[in-house]
Amino acid sequence: MLTSAQAWVILHRVPDPEIPVISVAELGIVREVRANAGDVDVVLTPTYSGCPATEVIERSIRDALSAAGARSVRIETRLAPPWTTDWIEETAREKLRAYGIAPPGAAAGTEQPLAFMPRVECTHCGSSNTERLSQYGSTACKALYRCRDCLEPFEYFKPI
Repeated sequence: MLTSAQAWVILHRVPDPEIPVISVAELGIVREVRANAGDVDVVLTPTYSGCPATEVIERSIRDALSAAGARSVRIETRLAPPWTTDWIEETAREKLRAYGIAPPGAAAGTEQPLAFMPRVECTHCGSSNTERLSQYGSTACKALYRCRDCLEPFEYFKPI
């Protein structure tokens, strides 16, 4: 029978389908794990309520925990409080950077103007002389940037 601690270890191995270099646990969407007599309950907070990867994530979690010996896996979706990029583990931020995605800074506070543009460092050369090319990258949670020094494009995981 799986313990909660063992389930957490397994969830740290389940990749996020949109950014496979980090796990769903490192992304911070796994809020709680409870294990009891072979049953495992997992509480998820998706990155946003319409996230297209939610079903894939749930299936991957069920498959991984079942393969590790869970008799049943129940997944609860909890939307409040809403997920924030502040929940991303520090190890995942380093993995994002190494993968070529600039990790998010602190989530935008209500005191910041809507047009606030963060300083984003290039994932290739580390320069902060960068420019946003598009508000949206390969997914809605990322923006497309380019370094003005090395001229390489890269994505930035937007803080929310």
